[in-house]
Amino acid sequence: SPSCLSLSPRCPPTPPPALHTCQGLASCLPEEGQVNTSGPRLLLTTLHPGSVSSTAMDRIFSALLLSLLLLLQSYGVCGAPPQPKGTLCRTKPTDLVFIIDSSRSVRPHEFEKVKVFMSQVIEGLDVGPNSTRVGVINYASAVKNEFSLKTYQTKAALLQAVRRIEPLSTGTMTGLAIQFAISRAFSDSEGARVRSPNFNKVAIVVTDGRPQDGVQDVSARARAAGIEIFAIGVGRVDMHTLRQIASQPLDDHVDYVESYSVIEKLTHKFQEAFCVVSDLCATGDHDCEQLCVSSPGAYKCACKEGFTLNSDGKTCSACNGGLGSALDLVFLIDGSKSVRPENFELVKKFINQIVDSLEVSDKQAQVGLVQYSSSVRQEFPLGQFKNKKDIKAAVKKMSYMEKGTMTGQALKYLIDSSFSIINGARPGVPKVGIVFTDGRSQDYITDAAKKAKDLGFRMFAVGVGNAVEDELREIASEPVAEHYFYTADFRTISKIGKKLQMKICVEEDPCECKSIVKFQTKVEELINSLQQ
Repeated sequence: SPSCLSLSPRCPPTPPPALHTCQGLASCLPEEGQVNTSGPRLLLTTLHPGSVSSTAMDRIFSALLLSLLLLLQSYGVCGAPPQPKGTLCRTKPTDLVFIIDSSRSVRPHEFEKVKVFMSQVIEGLDVGPNSTRVGVINYASAVKNEFSLKTYQTKAALLQAVRRIEPLSTGTMTGLAIQFAISRAFSDSEGARVRSPNFNKVAIVVTDGRPQDGVQDVSARARAAGIEIFAIGVGRVDMHTLRQIASQPLDDHVDYVESYSVIEKLTHKFQEAFCVVSDLCATGDHDCEQLCVSSPGAYKCACKEGFTLNSDGKTCSACNGGLGSALDLVFLIDGSKSVRPENFELVKKFINQIVDSLEVSDKQAQVGLVQYSSSVRQEFPLGQFKNKKDIKAAVKKMSYMEKGTMTGQALKYLIDSSFSIINGARPGVPKVGIVFTDGRSQDYITDAAKKAKDLGFRMFAVGVGNAVEDELREIASEPVAEHYFYTADFRTISKIGKKLQMKICVEEDPCECKSIVKFQTKVEELINSLQQ
């Protein structure tokens, strides 16, 4: 239908039956007068490649590595953490104001991308006079109040109003726009509510250039007035300006994207920022080893078929006498220049945390590590190190390569060398590869990605930032939804690991999965500690 605004084409219209289902975002615009409640927030959004916290890095890799050995119970194709059936994201009452740069450097088709981003964020909110109210400030050399917090009280009306916004196409007076937000947009006369612990005031600023006026003092006044500011920067934006604008901690409030074509990937971050879920299973605030069953304000633990709940009411046991499962695991790590040294150190730290969770021996898990950039370098092959201490020491010594991103060449190396007998691979033992990248490959990946899967290797792909999702899907094994992860920001994948349910043993003799049960327990404990 021409009136249907597709906000998330990857989400299936009807999620497959499972314990958790993906809440799709695509929907036709409802008629004027339909009410969805939501709360006000002011978001100033700025994207920055270095805006990744160590905790966020730990969480994304915790989710990835847990899923490496444990198939997802149900992970939505749209990339959002699965939610229990019947659980809607409820947002705390918020006054939310978008502050959108439409200066001449923002081309018309790029401005349309910003409008889609705003629409997607609004789509995930509870909109209403007693919930979330939304306003939009459009600025260039002058400031235009597109609509205030009191103008529209339904989600349908808001979405239609966003579609009508046109760019101004002159200068970049960001400070003036923020001052307008303080004096007008967040005023009582424009529909803002009195400052209270029960209400959030949030501003999202999206800009792609250096402002022609000052932002530091006016942003400080906005924050002092209780406005939480998110700053999103695009392209050649001045990152120092974004940090002057945003609230603390900057890791949570400053974002960067390379171009407007990928700004939509930030949608889920802001939907999560507004979401308050009372379901303890959905939030991961539980310590169940396998399954969590919700009840109002409480939960109970359960186990998969073939396992029994232990007396502690949390953990599960398989039958006795299992021999455990052997595994050849190789990490294929992007060491290109765009990763940045500080993030590369976080990758190394996480690898060692996972090594601590594995049963490393000649008969169980073996670990190999390959780094790539413009060339490929084997850090150490499978079986070279027989214990965790030696593996961790080798990981710590790994130096950062920098330079380019030859993912295709790295995949070919994985096939030809890493999983060869001469490099320690064991015949008949499952082969698992984890490919991590943060950008577009500079070479051809199709043939090598297909061959790896044809040879029976289980391939997991995780992309961050400017990684190309089509390439990640091409690398990932089937079903792709269980082997592929993407996040524009490391924080947006932080909840996935907590919601993973063990599935790999369901169709096998559970006695053969004892080591995997142990692995799951250890990694879930790690994720819980990181979350705390």
